[in-house]
Amino acid sequence: MASLKESLKKTRKLDGFIGACIVDSNSGLMLDSEKGDTKLNLSLAAVGNTEIVRAKRTTMRNLGLKDSLEDILITLGTQYHLIRLLPQKDGLFVYLILDKTSGNLAMARYILSEISNELEI
Repeated sequence: MASLKESLKKTRKLDGFIGACIVDSNSGLMLDSEKGDTKLNLSLAAVGNTEIVRAKRTTMRNLGLKDSLEDILITLGTQYHLIRLLPQKDGLFVYLILDKTSGNLAMARYILSEISNELEI
């Protein structure tokens, strides 16, 4: 088992790493973060992405989908934003930002899956 800080440090090793944080989607509170060389406000991003997670859960419920939400990918012109829910940690998710030109989505999803499995809170 790994702590929040230990888990997030794994994301720093990803090519194209910009920033990452662990967020409580019940409150929008960022529990911990790692930032590269950026002025990105991860606290503000945590609140905004909490709304995305809540909206998707509401949509799934309204559609009667009896499935679990694993991750959400948002592709911007220059960045990938990946939200990975932590099912065993109710309401928590990892939010990762990668540079689109140098980031590897497959590796990012693999690392986020590892974090999901080993995180201790």
